[in-house]
Amino acid sequence: MRIKSQRDLWSGLMFTAVGGGFAIGALNYSMGTSARPGAGYFPLGLGLILALMGLVLVLQSLVVDSEDGERIGAVAWRPLLVIIGSIVFFGVALDRLGLFITFPLLVVIVSFASDEFRWRGVITNAIVLTIGAWAIFVLGLKLIIPTLPNFMQ
Repeated sequence: MRIKSQRDLWSGLMFTAVGGGFAIGALNYSMGTSARPGAGYFPLGLGLILALMGLVLVLQSLVVDSEDGERIGAVAWRPLLVIIGSIVFFGVALDRLGLFITFPLLVVIVSFASDEFRWRGVITNAIVLTIGAWAIFVLGLKLIIPTLPNFMQ
């Protein structure tokens, strides 16, 4: 069988693996019922949906013709490493620096992954996203997230 779209094949395999992994991991939690779902109910459903979408993409990559086979290009290492590094930074720094410092720093660091970096847009995004994260997670969901650095509390 001939692969007609490398992009669809590899993204479909990735979606299937990630979705299957989440679905299998969700089996370790209680499912509950439809009326009272347990901790594993939602991740299992999303994992299965993602895996199913991945399988559809894999089948599509083998059936639907595309121009030049939609070849996979080179891996964009800089954006990949910047994004992974910024997520690690956020996880390490949140407890120490608090949401109001860590989240804007996260947005600024992630912005360096793009070739379209503009300070005005980055600062605007940092402010809006920080306020939004605070409103959703601290005010709305009542999660206990430090908002200020340790030395200010």
